[in-house]
Amino acid sequence: MQIYFSCSITGGRNEESTYQKIVQALEAGGHIVPTAHLSTPQVMELEQVVDPVQTYERDMHWLQEADAVVAEVSTPSHGVGYEIATALQMRKPVFCCYHRQRRISKIITGNTSPTLVLAPYSSDEEMLDQLHAFLAKVNGSGHIFC
Repeated sequence: MQIYFSCSITGGRNEESTYQKIVQALEAGGHIVPTAHLSTPQVMELEQVVDPVQTYERDMHWLQEADAVVAEVSTPSHGVGYEIATALQMRKPVFCCYHRQRRISKIITGNTSPTLVLAPYSSDEEMLDQLHAFLAKVNGSGHIFC
């Protein structure tokens, strides 16, 4: 499957090691992750060379092509929220994981969309277990089996 990975870039990089584990797990599972570079320490340098219009058009194309979205939302980010909302409007399965002790926007935690999966976690291992369960429920056409 093609998975759109979303995480904070300019809002803070405190979860960078978790971002890397998520992308590694996705790629190890044979998934295509066009946004894998977002998990790297060089992301700020890589994204500086792309202007805002190009970024928007590129990311919306990747989002449209994705079978599902995986978002780490522990660190607030306007862009991540926008991508989640857009993906939900497209009826794509969305996995939002976050550290259990963090306060997450009620606009996300209160969302009852059937394609949204919230995954609070206490450890990276717990999060990865939830991620694998999510992926097991999503088929290649982007539908969640209940």
